[in-house]
Parts: sequence; C-alpha cells; structure tokens
Amino acid sequence: MSDTARAETVSFTVKGQVVIPRRIRREFEIENGTKAVVQATPEGILLKPITGAAIKRARGILKRKPGEKPLRQWWAKYKKEEKALEEARYARLRSR
Repeated sequence: MSDTARAETVSFTVKGQVVIPRRIRREFEIENGTKAVVQATPEGILLKPITGAAIKRARGILKRKPGEKPLRQWWAKYKKEEKALEEARYARLRSR
C-alpha cells in the first residue's frame, strides 16, 4: 500500500457504478468478481475489497480451541435456545 494516499478522481454511472483505477486494483489484488464491503463513514464511503489476502488474514478467527464443540454444534445449540426463547415470548403474548 504505497501510493494509496494519492487521490484520484472517478465518476459514478447512473447505476452507481464506479471504475477503480488499475493501479489501485493491482495494489489491492482486486480481480474480476471480487466482492467488497461498502460502509458509510463520517469521512465518506469506505470500500473494502474481500480478496484472498483479506481472507488469509482473517483465517483462524473461527477456529475452535482444544476441547470446544465444533462451530456447527455450537450454532445448533444456539439456534435451539433462540427458538425456545421465541416460543416462550410468543406464549406470554398469547396469554395476555
């Protein structure tokens, strides 16, 4: 990320599309089909590409610790508890 501080002007199309300059696409490894997160910030619009490099940096976030249940088992238990809470809430509303 060497030249990213240099500002460049781009134009938006009628559909809201914008072309990212080639230099920036290369620098951030943006290829055809790359997805991005778009976020409104106090300074303007923030566009964060989701590239292979970004995925590699995030790798390990969902890894479980030794002895922990696999994520899908934890998620199934969580959803079951959420459903029970919703049913209890619904039952309380019906009994009023």
